[in-house]
Amino acid sequence: MTLQQAQQQVDGWIKTVGVRYFSELTNMAILTEEVGELARIMARTYGDQSFKESDKQKNMAYEMADVLWVLICLANQTGVDLTEALEKNFEKKNIRDAERHQDNEKLK
Repeated sequence: MTLQQAQQQVDGWIKTVGVRYFSELTNMAILTEEVGELARIMARTYGDQSFKESDKQKNMAYEMADVLWVLICLANQTGVDLTEALEKNFEKKNIRDAERHQDNEKLK
């Protein structure tokens, strides 16, 4: 699935099953919540915290998909073409960071 297809599928789902988009501000708050849920799993899987019993059923891939879903909603609501935005982001990084990381002693 491409980003464009994902944006179209989310839009179709929202307009049928979901009835309508939540407001942009509500979706921003939901995105923050979803990132927090992902962070919780990351901290327990790769960090020093231990899992609570209630966290053991959580799935990192599902939480990442939740983050992506809400981000796509926000993109759709604000008229952002994520494919174009990502392509421009790659261009920026390829110019700005062309040698930056290769010269970073911390990464060697």
